[in-house]
Amino acid sequence: MEVLEFLDNSGNIIVKRLPENGVLEIKWGSQLTVRESQEAVFFRDGQALDVFGPGRHVLQTQNIPAIGKWVTSFGYGPTSPFRAEVVFIGKQLFPNLKWGTREPILFRDTELNAVRLRSFGSYSIQVSDSMLFVNKVVGTRGLFSTESIQDYLKGIIVSKLNTILAKELKSVFDIAQSIENLNLIIRTEIDTDFSGLGLKIHDFYIQSISVPEEVQKLIDTRSGMGALGNMDQFMKFQVANAIGDAANNSGGSGDAFNTGAGLALGMLLPQMMNSSMNKTTSNSIEPMEKIKKLKELLELGAITQAEFDEKKVSLLKEI
Repeated sequence: MEVLEFLDNSGNIIVKRLPENGVLEIKWGSQLTVRESQEAVFFRDGQALDVFGPGRHVLQTQNIPAIGKWVTSFGYGPTSPFRAEVVFIGKQLFPNLKWGTREPILFRDTELNAVRLRSFGSYSIQVSDSMLFVNKVVGTRGLFSTESIQDYLKGIIVSKLNTILAKELKSVFDIAQSIENLNLIIRTEIDTDFSGLGLKIHDFYIQSISVPEEVQKLIDTRSGMGALGNMDQFMKFQVANAIGDAANNSGGSGDAFNTGAGLALGMLLPQMMNSSMNKTTSNSIEPMEKIKKLKELLELGAITQAEFDEKKVSLLKEI
């Protein structure tokens, strides 16, 4: 008695064809065992005749009427012209499949203008139509795993991602609040394409949407300027730090310079405080005035050239 069954120890085999090694003959009365997480498609002479669900099936005329002539073929022995095979299809969930953009997506951002985005995430699939999947995707292959189809599915996902990002996302600053909505929209969009292959998309997640490193640095700078708040307070803080550094430095040839810098900063601080107290309409200083004071701090060594250039660019945008 011949028993046809398939157990997948790897967990990533979608389709397995039996018998193996090109011997496409099945004995009369063979026992076909299909697990709860499987379906089996029976082929004779290259045609799909039936789909078997979970349980034990005896391959005979009682449950496959079309193979009456096939039974008599065993009189031909090893040279029988008739061919039969069973294709097992895994119906379980195939989780945590990965997708990602190989090339960055060009995105028109409302605040950063054109920017290139990269994205990656995960998704899970199930076979919804065994006959359609075998005939349209697997073909005559004897073994078909998730790795065999992942690249093709990635192409579908990335294509939909390009279109949906352009429609639904205005700026990369909105990603955090929009990501759940993007997950739902993309999952709905790719479901139609997957259904045409006999597959069902179970879940879909975007795990990250990132910008190039140089753009990220500009965003960090912008965030830092926002956190800076009142420029006048910042300059007072920088002056106080510079005075403290000058006072702590003693000994060596730099004493005279440190002492002079400390005295100059000490003279500048009361002026800044008086200027702040005399304001009547706003606590902020006009951009050009801020740049002037930053220049004075630069010359005194209270801030670095990089800090000066960074804040100068931001202040010039306010003019």
